[in-house]
Amino acid sequence: MSGLTVLGVKNAKPGRHADGKGLYLLVKPSGARSWMLRVQSDGKRQDIGLGSVDLDPRRSPNDAVNEVPIMHRRLLNLGEAREKAQALRRLAKAGRDPIAERDKDRTPVPNFKKALLSCHADLSAGWGPKAAAAFLSSLEEHAVPTLGNMRVDQIESSHIRDMLAPIWTRIPVMARKVRQRTGTVLNYAKSNGWRTTEAPGKSVTMGLARHTAGGNFAAMPYQDVPAFAAGLASKATTVGRLALLFTINTAARSGEVRHAQWAHIDLENKLWNRPAAQMKSKVAHSVTLTDAAVEVLSQAVALRVNAKPDALVFPNTKGLALSDMTLSKIMRDAKSAYTVHGFRSSFRDFAAEQMPTIPDAVAEAALAHAVPDKVERAYKRTDFIEMRRKLLEGWAGHLASKSNILRLVPSHG
Repeated sequence: MSGLTVLGVKNAKPGRHADGKGLYLLVKPSGARSWMLRVQSDGKRQDIGLGSVDLDPRRSPNDAVNEVPIMHRRLLNLGEAREKAQALRRLAKAGRDPIAERDKDRTPVPNFKKALLSCHADLSAGWGPKAAAAFLSSLEEHAVPTLGNMRVDQIESSHIRDMLAPIWTRIPVMARKVRQRTGTVLNYAKSNGWRTTEAPGKSVTMGLARHTAGGNFAAMPYQDVPAFAAGLASKATTVGRLALLFTINTAARSGEVRHAQWAHIDLENKLWNRPAAQMKSKVAHSVTLTDAAVEVLSQAVALRVNAKPDALVFPNTKGLALSDMTLSKIMRDAKSAYTVHGFRSSFRDFAAEQMPTIPDAVAEAALAHAVPDKVERAYKRTDFIEMRRKLLEGWAGHLASKSNILRLVPSHG
């Protein structure tokens, strides 16, 4: 049974007064009062300061301080001290460090500008100099003026939408990059405990005009990709068309597809293991393969001439890598105004709008964009790749919605 009362706390003499379950009231000779919790953690006794005593009897239930999470409060009445003590005791029982947990909640949440600089410093080591500079400069120009002074835990979809509105139709390519890069900063903030949620997804573009073809906007709307893929698959099978279908199915960069080797393909585990040398980030990366992607590979086997393991999956007639113009020409011949690289943006928009239960960090990883290692660890590495597999399976289902793109027409001659 608890040993303290509100009146007893107020009238307590100097010394240590037990409330029960390890909670103590400490009263100094000066009259200053504070709360202390004694717990056992990892077999050791720990004395944890909880905060000062609040003796003000006039606090209203509607007082603003009541909106502050209990771990953040520095001034506690008897009931609040018991609540905070109970929370820390549970953490200690679960094997967590109660002092670290208490102090974690005291870490100030940075504003967007500070989080951006921290994110850039941590992640840019894995990017090329040009990509790192573009990431920082684009957000400093377009996001910081609006979001810079906002705490990252207070940024919601409406704030990002309002930030994007002035550039959404004026410079759509940059707007899409700013949206994606803002999401990277907010996901980085979540991995550091500064936010409780991932970056907003589909809701960001609600209220913004739909992008249309024209200007320098090069990404096909994801709703139109199934029909395009079906049309592509209905034509005679060529190495170039197979490479483009594989690019669409894997959301990979065309250069990664054009330089893919059979030695990198693990059909048993349905993985495409790409070495660091082939990656833009210079970090090895594995892509999960859907049944549709595997079927494209089976068609490529039928056209294979070189049986060596290091042979290219999609070679030209000389056995060398296809040129990027080969895939671009297929797009032009199909009377498409979009680019091959734009299919990555199509996939990213599909992930945000049609599979919102998949964390943004997983979608970024599926595109081989850098995500903080602590994010990957938070989901556990095995779960992380399985979530990527689920995402790409969803994309495959979307692509097959118009027709079965697995049924490729045999080549003639």
